[in-house]
Amino acid sequence: MPEQQHSGAAGTIPGGAGTAGSAGSAGTADSTSSAGTAGSTGSGRLYGVGLGPGDPSLMTVRAVQVIGEADVVAYHSARHGRSIARSIAAQHIRADHIEEALVYPVTTETTDHPGGYRGALDEFYAEAAGRLAAHLDAGRTVAVLAEGDPLFYGSYQHMHKRLADRYETEVIPGVTSVSAAAARLGTPLVEAEEVLTILPGTLPEEELTARLAATDSAVVMKLGRTFPAVRRAFEASGRLPEARYVERATMAGERTGDLADTDADSVPYFAVAVLPSRIDAPRPGRAPGSGEVVVVGTGPAGPLWLTPETRGALAAADDVVGYTTYLDRVPVRPGQRRHGSDNKVESERAEFALDLARRGRRVAVVSGGDPGVFAMATAVLEVAAQEAYTDIAVRVLPGVTAANAAAARAGAPLGHDYATLSLSDRLKPWEVIAERLRAAATADLVMALYNPGSRSRTWQVGKARDLLLEHRSPDTPVVLGRDVGGPAESVRTVRLADLDPMEVDMRTILIVGSSQTRWVHRGDGRQIVWTPRRYPET
Repeated sequence: MPEQQHSGAAGTIPGGAGTAGSAGSAGTADSTSSAGTAGSTGSGRLYGVGLGPGDPSLMTVRAVQVIGEADVVAYHSARHGRSIARSIAAQHIRADHIEEALVYPVTTETTDHPGGYRGALDEFYAEAAGRLAAHLDAGRTVAVLAEGDPLFYGSYQHMHKRLADRYETEVIPGVTSVSAAAARLGTPLVEAEEVLTILPGTLPEEELTARLAATDSAVVMKLGRTFPAVRRAFEASGRLPEARYVERATMAGERTGDLADTDADSVPYFAVAVLPSRIDAPRPGRAPGSGEVVVVGTGPAGPLWLTPETRGALAAADDVVGYTTYLDRVPVRPGQRRHGSDNKVESERAEFALDLARRGRRVAVVSGGDPGVFAMATAVLEVAAQEAYTDIAVRVLPGVTAANAAAARAGAPLGHDYATLSLSDRLKPWEVIAERLRAAATADLVMALYNPGSRSRTWQVGKARDLLLEHRSPDTPVVLGRDVGGPAESVRTVRLADLDPMEVDMRTILIVGSSQTRWVHRGDGRQIVWTPRRYPET
């Protein structure tokens, strides 16, 4: 697409750089529409002129006006001498214009420049900026042509960064290849609260995969030789069936189609991959029995704690099922069904989700923290093991656990071996809990204690404290993490002997240190807790 320089369409250059010409009409541009830079030192005026995606008729009136009034017209090109920017604006370039062809020393090939590829380009940009500065110092108006928009992946920005603080400058926006691609596909890019992500295809494949999985809509630019990796990223993120392909939008040789059907050997640099809006988009039909259940962890609180994979699964789901409190953390999406329920019906919730999947629905079962830690993954897998559901696909996606979240806020109390225990005696007798507490304490393990108390369970924390004091020093640090990541977050550390059960509820997690856990006060007033990774030799 136009913003993706260094690849060619036809557009010959009459005359060379610095062709003699008249002074033109320097300084006649309307100053009231400029974005002039205060404190400029030169008398000339610099314009970054966006030309749009390729069709000359999509140039703005302002772009045509500025080119017509400029003394110097500059444009980038590869060493073959053809410039797409010049070809777009050709009908507006006069014989008396001074033309400056800014010819890249390298495009995608290797270079023997001592600074490598980046060094060669930096040297070129400095030399090109110097050539333009000479015109500006002579009082000439310089229009630097840029495909698409000048400040959107465009070569003009390198001139802007080197010159805009020294000369009066105006940037003329242009229609980007992103907008052109959406127009050619005839489909909305984003709607309502959807998020659009613009990605260069040159990103590492795993990074592309993560970002594609997490976003609503996306455009991946700079294809060409990156296309095989980009396609794999779409497939790995589960987004390939939605993806579209646009090549040379609004230009000669334009082509559109499904990304999955595109031949990698035919893809030029001037092409983009598009994930359009999901709202009202047709979803591929699925036969009964072909649905799936994905159990996702939402972390301890809101969106900051979601992984890209979890975001993608939630966005792709036809139905979202979960305890109402956790369901409220998931953004509402048009066309998606939400099924909230009480916290005490885990098996029923799992069966409901599997029944939906058996009818061909994609179902996300949401769980706080990590779904495999005292949460919904076990309930779903238990029901899925029944004969009626063995053919239903079930996946579990990890989330940030409450223990990990509280530990990070406190420092690193889980830096060595630790045990994770639940103090709730609703599903196992207290005698089993007490036995496991003694075993972990005897083994000198740090302990992350889930479900420590509630309105109906008020004595377990006191019993656990007294039991642990039989094996641990009264000075052992205990981290109390409450509502970590939420609006009522509170993380503090107390001595084991000072642990007050009245300060603990179901939204609290306790991390009890080992004999090696350290607890210090820093100069900024914070308390830092950590457990050394090295254990003393016996």
